[in-house]
Amino acid sequence: MMRTLRLLNGAHDLGQGRVFWSGLALLAVAFLAYPVVASSFTATNVAYYLLNIPMALGLSLLWGYGGVLSFGQVAFYGIAGYSYGIVAGNLQEFAWGTVAAAITALLAAGLSAAAFGYFVFYARVAAWIVPILTLVLALLLATFLGLTAGYQWRVGDVQLGGYNGMTGIPALQIGGVTFQDYAFFYLVVLVVAACYIALRVWVNAHRGQVLMAIREDVLRTELLGYDVRLEQLRAFVIASVLAGVSGVLYVQWGNYITPSAIGLQQAALPVIWVAVGGRDSLLAVAIATFLLNQLTYVLSSSGNQSALVIVGGLLVAVMMFAPEGIIVGVGRARWLRALKVRRWSAHPGHGE
Repeated sequence: MMRTLRLLNGAHDLGQGRVFWSGLALLAVAFLAYPVVASSFTATNVAYYLLNIPMALGLSLLWGYGGVLSFGQVAFYGIAGYSYGIVAGNLQEFAWGTVAAAITALLAAGLSAAAFGYFVFYARVAAWIVPILTLVLALLLATFLGLTAGYQWRVGDVQLGGYNGMTGIPALQIGGVTFQDYAFFYLVVLVVAACYIALRVWVNAHRGQVLMAIREDVLRTELLGYDVRLEQLRAFVIASVLAGVSGVLYVQWGNYITPSAIGLQQAALPVIWVAVGGRDSLLAVAIATFLLNQLTYVLSSSGNQSALVIVGGLLVAVMMFAPEGIIVGVGRARWLRALKVRRWSAHPGHGE
């Protein structure tokens, strides 16, 4: 237990110490209390801003900590979403049918990532080719699903729907609890918190340090005896399962999914969230994902068609002027200023 707490407070993410954790605890309490003052519609919208955080955290692990950019994480998002819809639609009459569907969806995302990643990493594909391959995977999947409009494209009682998508997807139900409205909000908050805590422990543990060593120098890490391909594949599978978590939550939110959810525009968004926040900080990525999803939703729902242009322009600005990420840059600058103040207080005459 103490080791887990030490890892949770490790240095490989922004925020350590009692003040930080007290603030984070207060934020968690605020989220849990939010439905008391909000309508179910508003709470569901806030859940939408949150539900993509697991996918963004997975990309942060893979890209920020592992040095491997995947431009097609939405492929596994879509695989999980469609898998859940197919299984849940066929098992909705059974008490635990939707739970089995959620488990199946995450397994489908993980196994497909393991198969795809095995050929990518063990073939020693160059790092700059990986984003292209993953993007092609997402676009192929989106194109295929768009061609499934005919009546013959059905699995059991569920029709894939082509570009119209799969509709009427049952909500997750555990026992007598159906996760809709406020219950869905709490489900999303708890899932996001669990993903963040688990990944924070992971990146501060030995496996996380090995992954960061691979990012810095692949050859040296391999010479130290680590199976670099296995570590990259493991990170890729974890990231893909987390994308699957977001996919399952998404189909709970709208009870539908369409091929456009895994198209080119959607493929670019996780990269933007991670880059804007700061790809080597889980906390920064979580904050940026929440804020940018809220911005995009508000602009789109108000009839403004410039949401993608604004978010894309933000990515260009970040890559040009703040390549480490906006939130990471601000956080580390404040930390450095505080460190200089402490040093000056300890040695007030130093440098004069």
